[in-house]
Amino acid sequence: MPPSPPSLPRRVARVLRSSLFAQVACALVLGIVVGRLWPGSASDLQPLGDGFTRLIKTIISPLVFCVVVVGIAKAGDLKAFGRIGLKALIWFEVAGTLALVVGLVAANVVQPGAGMHVDPATLSTKAVDAKTGGGSLPTTTEFVLDALPTSFIGAFAENSLLQVLVLACLVGAALLHLGHTRVPQVLPAVEQAQEIIFAIVGFVMRLAPIAVFGAMAVLIGQYGLGVIETYAKLIVLCYAAAALFVALLAVALKALTGLSLWRFLRYMREELLLALGTASTESVLPRVMQKLRRAGARDDAVGLVLPTGYSFNLDGASLYLSIGTLFIAQAVGVDLSLGQQITVVLVLMLTSKGMAGIPGSAFLALSATASSLEAIPAGAVALLLGVDRIMDSMRVVTNLLGNCVAVFAVSRWEGALDVERAKQVLGGGAAEVATEEPAEELVSEA
Repeated sequence: MPPSPPSLPRRVARVLRSSLFAQVACALVLGIVVGRLWPGSASDLQPLGDGFTRLIKTIISPLVFCVVVVGIAKAGDLKAFGRIGLKALIWFEVAGTLALVVGLVAANVVQPGAGMHVDPATLSTKAVDAKTGGGSLPTTTEFVLDALPTSFIGAFAENSLLQVLVLACLVGAALLHLGHTRVPQVLPAVEQAQEIIFAIVGFVMRLAPIAVFGAMAVLIGQYGLGVIETYAKLIVLCYAAAALFVALLAVALKALTGLSLWRFLRYMREELLLALGTASTESVLPRVMQKLRRAGARDDAVGLVLPTGYSFNLDGASLYLSIGTLFIAQAVGVDLSLGQQITVVLVLMLTSKGMAGIPGSAFLALSATASSLEAIPAGAVALLLGVDRIMDSMRVVTNLLGNCVAVFAVSRWEGALDVERAKQVLGGGAAEVATEEPAEELVSEA
């Protein structure tokens, strides 16, 4: 007599035990409920999300260093690494400009700020100054100098990805120059350190549902659902424009690599949901690097393109900045000419670079754009304060997808992508591949 199928509660319990996606999804819903019912107490849950993010940040720099060093040493070709970097920058500029143009076209068509008739005299820059902490975006010279480390340990202590990348490139180049015979123990030691870090990722990811619950409860508790009604037109437009941009990415990925973005979304569903819940791409960087490597992208391409994209390829932020600029202009009754809108694109192409890690960077970029036009009052940027946090989810998911597509596209361009392996993994036929990644199995069981 065949055994009876398990009851529904048992099946649900089994899914919750074995699926990180289900755990995070439940935590997301529970966080929304708690934030809505007990908004006054929701702020007390802030440490849950902050603690998880801190743990992840401790892993990022050593992980990037190990992956890049191993990638360069195993590839055995420093010139190829330089080509990957150059091709990545070209891709970033094209994708970022496309995001800006999509945002401007969408804002011109929908006119999200039209009819608000806000009096600029009633707006103050004090709230924006408080949000940004009185900071400013770095100049081009400052950005380049900040990417160069002042000490080996300092780059890791400050968690500066670009500085760690520079150090990793130097160490990888030195290993190639000296050869494995002169330093036979170094590369195996770095590879072993990398495995240890991935095991730590598995441990930390067990806390992901708790982090999502806390972050979502704080968001809803602080801002409530009323802000969604007030800015409904702007919110819907930003998310719709992001969906259109992702569709364009899907077309580009299919044309360049033959891979399906929709299958990739299913493959990365846990990471995307975690980024959505915590409003942070850093929280998923280690897992994303691991999964891209499993999906056939070469180590050197993953190690260079993905971390660099976190600073240079902020497609979601570019969309938001272009729409936000036209929104505040329309809200205060300023009609921007075609020439002024072209200026917006040119200014945002510069100000949107290097925003990562700077408090209130979106408002700094918007303020710089408004100042360059000399037509939008500086205080008008404050109109977006109430809705900015709601936009974080759109920004981080679009940024993450844009960088993942960049890894596949640049890898294919350089011949560093195993397309057949990628199709197999994205199609779900990667059971034998998973055995090569014990840390990944640990995470999937979280």
